[in-house]
Amino acid sequence: MTAVLVGQFHARDAEGRIYPVHEFQEATLEADGSAASLPITTYKLAIGDKVNHLGDNRFELARSGVEIIRIP
Repeated sequence: MTAVLVGQFHARDAEGRIYPVHEFQEATLEADGSAASLPITTYKLAIGDKVNHLGDNRFELARSGVEIIRIP
């Protein structure tokens, strides 16, 4: 399935660097081919690097392991 951009925000690491993060949602299919009720949400930096959601406003850069916090 195709991921659709549904949001954008900035996050900051402990050293003060700012990261632009894009939020995507992807519909999933059930075994019978029907759409699942909840889409999968994924996060990536604007340059394409994967970002893991740790909960609340906490995220982690998958490649480097740097923790970033969403800026309100």
